Amino acid sequence: MTAAIVLVVVGILAGMLAGSLGIGGGVIFVPVLAVVVGLEQAVAQGTSLAVIAPMAAIATYAHVRYGRVDWPSAMPVGIASIAGAAVGAQAALAANPLLLRRLFAGLLVLLATRLVVNELRHSRQVTAPDGSAR
Repeated sequence: MTAAIVLVVVGILAGMLAGSLGIGGGVIFVPVLAVVVGLEQAVAQGTSLAVIAPMAAIATYAHVRYGRVDWPSAMPVGIASIAGAAVGAQAALAANPLLLRRLFAGLLVLLATRLVVNELRHSRQVTAPDGSAR
């Protein structure tokens, strides 16, 4: 499969996951761009951010139309993330590429572990017929 086809397939899958599950496309884009396409980690991250903006705008629009955005929560997080993104981008540009890749991989492992642990805790809860937890 050529790199262009891989990128199109990844774009479609990441867009579907972002739109349906609310996950950031970077979780998909960065590893594929770095490992499969062969971009440096910092370039993969920058490329991912460039393609996430329009994807996020379309998905956000769809969720806004159905009233599924909590603006009082979204606004402070969004505003604060602007400052965080500026600092984070400068840190990424200054970081050693191997360290950057390891930090990204560690974050993915940490998040995946957290999801599994939370799911295991949730699945162990037994619910009574009246809806109360036992």
